[in-house]
Amino acid sequence: MLQNRVNPFGSIIKTSARGRLMGNRGLLHNEKQEIRRPFKLNAWITCVLEFKDRRRPVMAPGQYTELFFMDEATSFAAGHRPCFECRRLEASAFKTFWLRGNPEYGFNSKTSIKVIDEILQKERIDQHYKKVTFQGDPVTLPDGTFVAFRNEPYLIKNGMMHPWSAEGYGRAKLLPQEKLSVLTPKSIVNTFKAGYLPSFIE
Repeated sequence: MLQNRVNPFGSIIKTSARGRLMGNRGLLHNEKQEIRRPFKLNAWITCVLEFKDRRRPVMAPGQYTELFFMDEATSFAAGHRPCFECRRLEASAFKTFWLRGNPEYGFNSKTSIKVIDEILQKERIDQHYKKVTFQGDPVTLPDGTFVAFRNEPYLIKNGMMHPWSAEGYGRAKLLPQEKLSVLTPKSIVNTFKAGYLPSFIE
């Protein structure tokens, strides 16, 4: 069993459950298929599992590390964004809504996605490789956002929160009347508020 699944905290874990999307942060593994670093690139992307009949062995020596996500909402919580090659429509929509949801940066449609990646990098992981979070009222958070409740990840959806596991979501719970640590990077939460709706399994 390879260590190549990503949870909403952005951690790379081992599980037998299969992912529905693939991710890339660069070459993270060694010749023994062991994870040696949490990332290598600032561009953390999310890709489809099949594209143009391309085939490659997972965790091949010297090649980028294939990571896998349960759904798109999980990938966003981890700090990834859609790939502009295999998910161009989603990537273009993400950039449009990111710009709309984060006007304080003064960016426009000509702004390179690399500049946005630099902001995301600061929002998802600190200099000690720890997950960056912020405090938020769960009642005000848009669908698709992940929060941590009693150190476990929950998806906000339809005014409820749904416990995450590698296999799927558990029974929904009422939102607590307290602020929680938000796992989804702040500018991505703003992107959701602006109109981008991430996909998640039912």
